[in-house]
Amino acid sequence: MIKLIKPTSEYSEQIMSYRSEFIENNDSMDGCGNLKDCEDADKWIETNRMMETVETCPVDRVPCDRYIAVRENDDRIVGIIDFRHHIEHPILKVWGGHIGYSVRPSERRRGYAKEMLRLILKRCKEFGLKEVLVTCDATNEGSRRSIIANRGVFEKTVHVDGSDIHRYWIQLEM
Repeated sequence: MIKLIKPTSEYSEQIMSYRSEFIENNDSMDGCGNLKDCEDADKWIETNRMMETVETCPVDRVPCDRYIAVRENDDRIVGIIDFRHHIEHPILKVWGGHIGYSVRPSERRRGYAKEMLRLILKRCKEFGLKEVLVTCDATNEGSRRSIIANRGVFEKTVHVDGSDIHRYWIQLEM
């Protein structure tokens, strides 16, 4: 179905197409880092590499690993997902969580978010995390279902800038 891979220049054109689709739909690009503001895919790819280690990650940010979700039968990018190595950050520990993801608007309602989350949870476990916080907007039913399908346990709702954000914890079986 899909595979998660680190972004490479081989996908530069598709990355920019992904970006354009979100901008045209006036949609949020969760899990994509600074892609919305980046007009050069190769610079975005390099920024992602810099974010992977404490040594190269900007001081005010949390190291993370970002992946593109590629459909195997046609090599099309259908989503982007990242996991933050920790949530010791004022935003992440309240409403950002360990994982951020988005599915391109033209590819939604096909189970990609659920599968992306399942695959990234394996990476989180390999990294050594024992549990992860995953959040979604209270109105995002698709994301809520994807989280619950991946053993997400609702903790509470937090109010951020006029929006309700649901917090879920997922235990990673050891």
